[in-house]
Amino acid sequence: MTPPDAAAHPVPGLPDDRPASGPRDGVNRRFATLRAVSALMIREMATRYGRSPGGYAWAVLEPVGAILILSLGFSLLMANPPVGKSFLLFYATGFLPFQLYQSLALTVGRSVNFSRALLMYPAVTWVDAVAARFTLNLLTELLATVLVGAGILLAIEARVTLVPGPMLGSLAIAALTGLGVGVLNCALFGLFPAWMQIWSILTRPLFLASGIFFIYDDLPPAVQDVLWFNPLIHAVGLMRTGVYPTYAGNYLSPAYAAGVGLVCLFFGVLLMSRFHRHILNEGS
Repeated sequence: MTPPDAAAHPVPGLPDDRPASGPRDGVNRRFATLRAVSALMIREMATRYGRSPGGYAWAVLEPVGAILILSLGFSLLMANPPVGKSFLLFYATGFLPFQLYQSLALTVGRSVNFSRALLMYPAVTWVDAVAARFTLNLLTELLATVLVGAGILLAIEARVTLVPGPMLGSLAIAALTGLGVGVLNCALFGLFPAWMQIWSILTRPLFLASGIFFIYDDLPPAVQDVLWFNPLIHAVGLMRTGVYPTYAGNYLSPAYAAGVGLVCLFFGVLLMSRFHRHILNEGS
């Protein structure tokens, strides 16, 4: 017979087959998430930039081209921009925050479709796919913003007093809104495939309605009452308060703009947590 205390005192030299428990599992999962996110980022870098001539240079050349075209076109129609004296700087302060939002919303919204094959493996989750695309595109757009902004300041040779706080706040709002809209669309694109085309049509006027070409204060009150609810017009206005000391931006509400991003992110995470398996199975 086995002594009563044998279970409490295992025989020395025999392996302990009891499963490991405790904080090690959480640590292993965190490392697994980091490895998965890093691998997905490297894969996207190779896919998006490694196979195209110019590679990462296009991340800078695209916004430069857009800003140059806007500046040249509007300089033929008006003597001075609505704020300041440089068309390049004025349109850069509007285009760069908008481009950050647009890039993140688009790429995060298609995270599941982009990494669908890898999401069939248990080690890779939809959170990994979203985190990888958000991180890579955020870093890419921020790098492009710094390079383009510095290049314009050097090109116009103007003395500009920059206020970092509002500028960083503008980029943070644009990034948060892009993440929130992207995660929400990631769920809606999977649940309702037609929503991708509907969303593309609905958001086409966004480029014109986000304050890239104008300042909010010059608009009629009826138009102001509608556009105020666009969070991007707050991001653009906040950027301009950091570049133009004389621009007050009294209409700005960073809390509202950030709240829109957080609400979208909350419902996006809620839907993805509930329906991610359905989205993967239906799309495969």
